[in-house]
Amino acid sequence: MLLEETYTLSNDVKIPKIALGTWMIDDDKVANAVIEAVKLGYRHIDTAQAYGNERGVGDGIRNCGRAREDIFLTTKLEADIKNYDDAKAAIQGSLDKLALDYIDLMIIHSPQPWAQFNTDDRFFEGNLEAWKALEEYYDAGKIRAIGVSNFQKEDLDNLLDNAATKPMVNQILAHVSNTPFDLIDYAQDKGLVVEAYSPIGHGKILDNPQIKAIAEKYGVSVPQLCIRYTLQLGLLPLPKTANPDHMKSNADVDFEISEADMDTLKNIDPIEDYGDASAFPVFAK
Repeated sequence: MLLEETYTLSNDVKIPKIALGTWMIDDDKVANAVIEAVKLGYRHIDTAQAYGNERGVGDGIRNCGRAREDIFLTTKLEADIKNYDDAKAAIQGSLDKLALDYIDLMIIHSPQPWAQFNTDDRFFEGNLEAWKALEEYYDAGKIRAIGVSNFQKEDLDNLLDNAATKPMVNQILAHVSNTPFDLIDYAQDKGLVVEAYSPIGHGKILDNPQIKAIAEKYGVSVPQLCIRYTLQLGLLPLPKTANPDHMKSNADVDFEISEADMDTLKNIDPIEDYGDASAFPVFAK
C-alpha cells in the first residue's frame, strides 16, 4: 500500500510518500478531515501557519486513534517572517496551536514575503535568520526535520553554502503541464526530497483531453494519473481534499505509467490560467 511507503530524508528520518494537503480546509472542519484520512491509511498531514488551521490539525492528530509517532506532521513558517526573533516566536506559536510536543517537518513557506514574490530581492539574510531559528528547534528535538518551500536554485544555495544544517525538503508547485525539471533535478542531486503541491494543478487540468485520454488508457481518473506522475518522478505529492472518497481515490495509485506516456505528460502545454487561484502569488502568471 503506497500510503505505507516512505522516502528517507538526509538525516535518516522516514517521510510517507503521499500526504494529505489541508490548504483551504477551515480550522473547524480540518480535524475531521485528518481523522478520516488517518482511518484510510494516511500517515502524513501537511498544514501551514498561513492556512489558519493548525489548531484543528493538531486536534485531529490527537484524536485520530493512532499514536503520535505514527503520524508525520508538516507545517510551514509564514513567508513574511525574515528575522530570527519573529521566526523563533512563530515556531513556538505553531507548537502551541498544534498542542503537540514536536513537529515532524517545518519549512520556510517562501524565500520571499508574498507581496515580493518573484521580485529581484531574494531575502538571503532574512532566510538565514529564519533558518537559524528552525535549526535551534531542530537541535532541541522539537522539530525532526527542516526544509523549505518555493525555493529556487539561488535560494537553496544560500542555505546549502551558509547554514550549519542543510535543508532536507523543498516543497514546490509541480504537476503535469508545469514541472520544473531543472529545479527538481538540482534539489534531488543535493539530497533534498522534493514535494509536489497542487499535483492536480488546482483542478485546472481535469478537462485536458490529452491527459484524459491517457487516464482512460489506464482505467484511472485524471487526478490519479497526475498523482502517479509525480510519484514516478520521485516527488512526494500533497493532494488536498476534505472529501474521504477523494482521499481514498488519491491514494489508490499503485499502477505504472509507461515511459512513452510519461514523456507525453512531461510535454503537455502549460496551464495559462489557474482561475480563482491566480490571485495567489504561486499561481500568478
